[in-house]
Amino acid sequence: MSTPHIADTKPVGVAVEAGKDYYWCSCGKSASQPFCDGSHAGSEFSPTKFTAPETKTVYFCACKQSKAGPLCDGSHKAL
Repeated sequence: MSTPHIADTKPVGVAVEAGKDYYWCSCGKSASQPFCDGSHAGSEFSPTKFTAPETKTVYFCACKQSKAGPLCDGSHKAL
């Protein structure tokens, strides 16, 4: 598997709405970080769907190293 591009070394806080779907960029090349803009086309990467369980601010991973899927787990601290 290819290594994703590190878009940033800190998470991106986003106010999400309960029940709404968000598509997190897993390749790191999207110009609309942390969300997918289709830049992964032709690669082995695809966006990861995140459905907000509640309305609140969540922190999406921008380093693309998180083991918690699209949400930050602090992996950027080891970069």
